[in-house]
Amino acid sequence: MIPATQPTREANPEEIIQVDNVFVVQHKHTLPSGVEEVKMIGVYLTLGAAKVAVGRLGMKPGFSRHPTHIDPVATDEEDGFYIDEYELDKDHWIEGFVTLVGDRDSDALERLLPPMQS
Repeated sequence: MIPATQPTREANPEEIIQVDNVFVVQHKHTLPSGVEEVKMIGVYLTLGAAKVAVGRLGMKPGFSRHPTHIDPVATDEEDGFYIDEYELDKDHWIEGFVTLVGDRDSDALERLLPPMQS
């Protein structure tokens, strides 16, 4: 049985790691309909750890159909694993967004539709 409270220990200053960036691994697969499926795989402390994850998962069902680590600069291929570096404590999507249905803004479309009844 684990006690309700665990004893804490003081952090050793030599053990504290300053992290400014992390590496995000995602997998993209385009369905026959053209719809893109993107899966968030994980967040890693180092590029090496992210690459190891890609190697490990690239043999799994589904992923093995598109096991490549995609470098968008070096290839036109789009389906596979992506590794992106992100700076911590920073907004990376700052523009806002709209959702389009066909050629129409979905918020505007919702205003035109009658309310759904529960």
